[in-house]
Amino acid sequence: MGKTERFSVSMPSSLLERFDIFLREKGYNNRSEAIRDLIREKLIIDKEWECSREEVVGVLVIVYSLKTREISDKVHHHQHEYHKEIISTLHFHIDHDHCLEAIIIKGNSSRVKHIADELGTMKGVLFYRLIPATTGKFA
Repeated sequence: MGKTERFSVSMPSSLLERFDIFLREKGYNNRSEAIRDLIREKLIIDKEWECSREEVVGVLVIVYSLKTREISDKVHHHQHEYHKEIISTLHFHIDHDHCLEAIIIKGNSSRVKHIADELGTMKGVLFYRLIPATTGKFA
């Protein structure tokens, strides 16, 4: 990591008040940590995901209903189809009829998005969200 620089930021007091509430809610120790994280998200993670040739990593969260015929088998079958991109999964039984899976996917951004959409739009999936992360290469 390079030299740390200081700079000042001007903003309306109402926005700063909202920012300070955000800091307290998230548990940040100071404004600098939060600003670094927000900038990192916009300048590094978003940029990595914009370039479809760069390798990215993301976590796909899906919730599905076991009342849908063979949904569990279909989800697992799709995961096996993408065994090169799907690094790991965590399976959680929410209740008797519902499961949650967190699926870590690595590859170029367009491929990761495609896999997420394919799994997320299957019949029986009640919720899905792809959470973009960074490989850390450009952080």
